[in-house]
Amino acid sequence: MNKKTMGIHHITAIVGHPQENVDFYAGVLGLRLVKQTVNFDDPGTYHLYFGNKGGKPGTIITFFPWPGAHQGIIGGGQVGVTSYVVPKGALEFWEKRLEKFNVPFTKIERFGEQYLEFDDPHGLHLEMVERAEGEANQWNFGEVTPDVAIKGFGGATLLSTQPNKTAELLENVLGLERVGTEGDFIRFRSLAEIGNVIDLKLTPIGRGQMGVGTVHHIAWRASDDQDQLDWKEFVQANGYGVTPVQDRNYFNAIYFREHGEILFEIATDPPGFAHDESQETMGEKLMLPAQYEKNREQIERRLLPIKVRELD
Repeated sequence: MNKKTMGIHHITAIVGHPQENVDFYAGVLGLRLVKQTVNFDDPGTYHLYFGNKGGKPGTIITFFPWPGAHQGIIGGGQVGVTSYVVPKGALEFWEKRLEKFNVPFTKIERFGEQYLEFDDPHGLHLEMVERAEGEANQWNFGEVTPDVAIKGFGGATLLSTQPNKTAELLENVLGLERVGTEGDFIRFRSLAEIGNVIDLKLTPIGRGQMGVGTVHHIAWRASDDQDQLDWKEFVQANGYGVTPVQDRNYFNAIYFREHGEILFEIATDPPGFAHDESQETMGEKLMLPAQYEKNREQIERRLLPIKVRELD
């Protein structure tokens, strides 16, 4: 059996105060808050999902906000940088927008592409790159219009404690294409138009420390439940321990930690985020899985209130 993932399904990170998180990703970056729910393993904590208008795989960044938690250390066994892709010609708009909101940034070049590098309010490393591929995000918010809006993920930079082992997994298990090496990075590409470019740092990095401002895991796409079960069998056959299937309501998930210590998930594209509320109203209210609905009042009392606000 040979398998090829389409690319990134979602990336999940740990941040601080939830309102600061919402203000940055919705108010500054113009993403849609597509789902308010809770961490299914810790229902006293939000799980917030931001993406394009439809909340499609390859556009979704998710957060566990832990206000008051210790700051993490970005290092080996983590996604070091989360990359967003914007339309051709849009970086000038984003330079001005980041300046408007006093977000420091730097410009770099990697593999012949220009990037804007910056951090979110809680220390998560982000970057933007222009590419023609990928459909426009039709979500309008404040001054962020579809001609400049973030389409979804450009990809991610992975930091590994054993880069050679991670590279072997990316190419021979996940089925990414090795497209080149530049300096301290090797680049891989998947079949999709977004969430498709993975840069792996070739120097081994000491293990990071989980906390605010770090990525918890990166999830890869499975087309449906059967494809996910095929992935489970395939990954196990290649010597990795894989969890049982976990029902995350908006997708099913399996997890494994690769030899470079990065936590990987394989998540199903369906059912998506509109199966428990309408496409038009996604993200407007707290949605709970059935097992927690009876505790809604108690859960809502524990959660800090949040509001999507136009900051322009």
